[in-house]
Amino acid sequence: MTEERKFAILFAATILAAMRLIDMDPDKPSMAKGYFVDRAIDDAAFILERIDARWPTIVNSFSVRQE
Repeated sequence: MTEERKFAILFAATILAAMRLIDMDPDKPSMAKGYFVDRAIDDAAFILERIDARWPTIVNSFSVRQE
């Protein structure tokens, strides 16, 4: 997994988890927080897999490093 893909999953998971965590008390421990974060990561990875399936990778000559 590339670093760009990890950051894309992190970004999407943050948005997905924030919708659930916004209503929770930040000072009160809750097992639901971990569940919501794990679920958001799984959902974000699923979304990226669907995007990859629908639009296969297109190699851009500017993004490929010349060594």
